[in-house]
Amino acid sequence: MFRLLAPWGALALALAAAQPAGADVLQMPQEPPAGPESEPTVVTVEMPARGMTMDKVEELFGAPIEKVPPVGEPPISRWIYKDFVVYFEHKWVIDSVVTRAPVTP
Repeated sequence: MFRLLAPWGALALALAAAQPAGADVLQMPQEPPAGPESEPTVVTVEMPARGMTMDKVEELFGAPIEKVPPVGEPPISRWIYKDFVVYFEHKWVIDSVVTRAPVTP
């Protein structure tokens, strides 16, 4: 039986070796040159904390620019503000993420 499978194994190995390798390429913007004029700017953004309710978020941060309806189970919704996005599971905050402006080369 081994003699019957050996040619097929060799063929499979040869075909696998002949396939071209594939990869994704991620191009990152280059860092600006170091120097006193190019020091990074630190910006602090206040955002809702995990566990806050939707009512409390709206009370503290105002109405969002957009309320994206819930998707999936458990229902995950998001509210989009100018500087951040808030993610909710049911009516509770599960995460807040700062949005950033696109990098221009």
